[in-house]
Amino acid sequence: MFNKQLKKTFVAGAAALGLVAGLAQAAVTINGAGATFPYPIYAKWAEAYKTKSGMSLNYQSIGSGGGIKQIKAKTVDFGASDKPLSVEELNEGGLLQFPMVMGGVVPVVNLEGVKPGELKLSGEILADIYLGKITEWNDAAIAKLNPGVKLPQQKIGVVARSDGSGTTYIFTHYLSKVSPAFKEKIGNNTSVAWPAGVGGKGNEGVASYVQQLKGAIGYVEYAYALQNKMTFAQMQNKAGKFVKPETASFQAAAANADWAKTPGFNLMLTDQAGEKSWPITGATFILVYKNQEKPETALEVLKFFAWAYESGDKLATELDYVPMPDSVVTLVKETWKKEIKDASGKAIWTGAIAQK
Repeated sequence: MFNKQLKKTFVAGAAALGLVAGLAQAAVTINGAGATFPYPIYAKWAEAYKTKSGMSLNYQSIGSGGGIKQIKAKTVDFGASDKPLSVEELNEGGLLQFPMVMGGVVPVVNLEGVKPGELKLSGEILADIYLGKITEWNDAAIAKLNPGVKLPQQKIGVVARSDGSGTTYIFTHYLSKVSPAFKEKIGNNTSVAWPAGVGGKGNEGVASYVQQLKGAIGYVEYAYALQNKMTFAQMQNKAGKFVKPETASFQAAAANADWAKTPGFNLMLTDQAGEKSWPITGATFILVYKNQEKPETALEVLKFFAWAYESGDKLATELDYVPMPDSVVTLVKETWKKEIKDASGKAIWTGAIAQK
């Protein structure tokens, strides 16, 4: 009973009680909220890290928009977003962002007789489907890219995200790049006004709708497509090549990303050059405050993400995410040292102290 009460008291005010670091690590639960895109890997990392350290992670998969709102309201210890915030927005909120892992957004369909990776789409066709210009699966434009594929004379059921979503931000960022009409009429944001179709909440909701509706098309993070055994499409990339969504094509898209010269790590990876690049690739980001009111908890947050950078690559690749390059991890940790401080101005992160 004493230990339970002590734990409860620690969570409420560890700094005031001055408890020893060992007890702090055993008792702390860090809380985050945001993007559904990285939820599968954050859940895996949390499980593995708890085994190593005893620390728990409570992560609410509520969409990037919700994560941004919660970190700004200071109801969580970190926010997560697939939409990188601008330098101006970061400065205004006193926030720091850093990329955690990369992955791909994937068009998925429910077409009888069509196997995963068999259907081929271009960015222009995908944009026209979501604009409501192409409404039938046997449309001449789709048929031209898919000789030999039996396309049904069936209405296309468009499925999109209904919540504020970084997945939608990446998806619409790509479509706005390749289609002037899409950019003008729908645009790029975490939440947009779709001309037609149904909306699902989270990657989970979109996946569920696509699985239920014959003739449906939607977009989900690749791990969801794999875990739900969904039929994904190949995409024509900027080089004109058709590629499948996989770790190698995500890595190809990220190969030339210049994180070092990008203020605030505000970098998008859509429609990248390269014959093997998946065109709808994106990073997902963590948001924390530069000036920390709870430095002990902030340190636990940084220790968790440092461990994920250093020891989580295998788990990430198993779920078809792309780990951040070592050079980027070094940049991120240097930024932690310089910018994340306690009330007295002292740096919270002082070195690589993650548990292996």
